Amino acid sequence: MNSTNTYIEKNKERFINELFELLRIPSVSADPKYKNDVIKTADAVKEKLIAAGADKVEICPTAGYPIVYGEKIIDAKLPTVLVYGHYDVQPADPLELWHSGPFEPIIKDGNIYARGACDDKGQMFMHVKAFELMMKTNSLPCNIKFMIEGEEEVGSDNLGTFVKQNKEKLKADIILISDTGIIANDIPSITVGLRGLSYLEVEVTGPNRDLHSGLYGGAVANPINILCKMIAQMKDDKEHITIPGFYDDVEILSAEERAEMAKAPFKLDEYKKALDLSDIHGEEGFSTNERNSIRPTLDVNGIWGGYTGEGAKTVIASKAFAKISMRLVPHQNSDKITELFKKYFESIAPKSVKVKVTPHHGGEPVVTPSDSVAYKAASMAMETTFGKKPIPVRSGGSIPIVAMFKSELGLDSVLMGFGLDSDAIHSPNEHYGVFNYLKGIETIPYFYKYYAELSI
Repeated sequence: MNSTNTYIEKNKERFINELFELLRIPSVSADPKYKNDVIKTADAVKEKLIAAGADKVEICPTAGYPIVYGEKIIDAKLPTVLVYGHYDVQPADPLELWHSGPFEPIIKDGNIYARGACDDKGQMFMHVKAFELMMKTNSLPCNIKFMIEGEEEVGSDNLGTFVKQNKEKLKADIILISDTGIIANDIPSITVGLRGLSYLEVEVTGPNRDLHSGLYGGAVANPINILCKMIAQMKDDKEHITIPGFYDDVEILSAEERAEMAKAPFKLDEYKKALDLSDIHGEEGFSTNERNSIRPTLDVNGIWGGYTGEGAKTVIASKAFAKISMRLVPHQNSDKITELFKKYFESIAPKSVKVKVTPHHGGEPVVTPSDSVAYKAASMAMETTFGKKPIPVRSGGSIPIVAMFKSELGLDSVLMGFGLDSDAIHSPNEHYGVFNYLKGIETIPYFYKYYAELSI
């Protein structure tokens, strides 16, 4: 057993317990009532970086939640890797669907169950522990910087400002991120593409107050009915988005590229079984894997209005609301798509209601190079620990800051994640495999080893 595996075997129980400490803090950035917990988590990450051996560790204030920075510069002539991660998590709602407390981590069937277990505390903390391992075994082969933020789950609103103001501090050769996944525990993969995002909220207003549905029903506009009808108009019967101009800039992959993508292992029956689906659903003319990676989407993420409590209350609501997200593909621009949505949504509203569209946050799609030194190093690292060469894949998710890092710092990112699609991120019972957590800690030092060797 080499020094890496020996160190992990000796310390794996501590590695898990330390992750549990972070998972117990409810660092929900979307809800102000957790403000103190988010700040507490930043302090905890700072202490973990110091304990691992980082220098110049600091809590960097922003207009929102702070960014934790640390570094270890062993030789200015050597390449520098900038590690990005986030310590904030999604809200745990609906709480009644959790099998155990979302902030009371447990291990069940080889998985760590807790909000943030995979996204992104578990994956971020792998890098801290891998760094500790390299420091303790005197095997860190190049320079390392850490930038761990607390607002990823609410759009990273203040990260761009921080990056613009700290370009010298963040100077590096490559960015390493683990906020993605692999195909399966026996089929490693590296993400080379991410979809962009346009996220907004719509409000439909009818009468100036809630009305008795018996006295006014049929005589005035019902905002909930109208909102549902308007949303239904956003797609046709082939699941094609009807917003004029929406597809104008969509990247069209060649038949050869689509055939190459189709080589990735995928079993439709297992996919449906895992989600308890009798059939799949999506845009006509594309496979399931294409629909969730290379095609844009429009989805309602939440809809509300009127009375939803126990029993009956016969009212016509004054207002109805929905949160809507659009995932974007290369060449689409989030600002342009947001404006196209707003224009179309307003145009299909009947005169009997007023509508308001409020953009929240967005990000640009990105494709990362798979022929770079950094990608080759990540591929070699995974092949070393998994025993198989990883498959390059495009993900349906969005990490808006990847495009921002490229535009502001001129740096590409390597998206070397270890999660699984079945980890239920953003959902009740989020979990992360103990295997995946420890495999990440094992693999990351090899990335540094090969990256340093290939960069010479």
